[in-house]
Amino acid sequence: MNTSEFFSKFKSRYLWGNIAAMVAVVFAVCLGVKFGLDIYTHHGEVVQIPNVRHKAFSDAEYLLKQSGLQVVVSDTGYVPGMRPDCILEQSPAPGERVKSGHVIYLTVNATQTPTITVPDVIDNSSLREAMAKLSAMGFKLTQPTFVDGEKDWVYGLTVKGRHVVAGDKVSVNDYITIEVGSGQRDVDMDINYTDAPIEDAKEDEFYESGDVDEFHEVP
Repeated sequence: MNTSEFFSKFKSRYLWGNIAAMVAVVFAVCLGVKFGLDIYTHHGEVVQIPNVRHKAFSDAEYLLKQSGLQVVVSDTGYVPGMRPDCILEQSPAPGERVKSGHVIYLTVNATQTPTITVPDVIDNSSLREAMAKLSAMGFKLTQPTFVDGEKDWVYGLTVKGRHVVAGDKVSVNDYITIEVGSGQRDVDMDINYTDAPIEDAKEDEFYESGDVDEFHEVP
């Protein structure tokens, strides 16, 4: 192929038609990707997050979705006095501006009162140790009641007058009372007494009279 034939190929309408088609396809692909990303990322759409704290979950979910936001319950908590299933916290905070479709994470008040498992402190620890352990776990304590037994030793736990043991579940709203020894012996304790020996009165009179027989040891 000489030079003139090579350059003559560029004058072919078929070649230029193919080149034009390729350029059009590339342009269309780039344009589609651009608009597709804008739609996916909600380019230019900014939403101000509404305040849904202390609202019922159903109301909060409705308001957030109406604003073009997504809702995810990330955690539950418990606040006494607040109705169950209401919103305690939200993230991001109210008033912040985010793109449409952004996820809002909610903390919801528990529908049931949380419970705590009673630890093994009965007949296993002193009053100070039991109080420290129970308080650290979140139990509410009343003044201890005293029972007959070793001083400052834990003999039982009661909740609303009912005895509880290790492993029982107690509501965080209930108060727990420690039964502790007062240091006094229980009158019902079984103790075996031994009477002291009583000396024979006649024997005492015999020694007091002075009539003692002398004897000698025989080897």
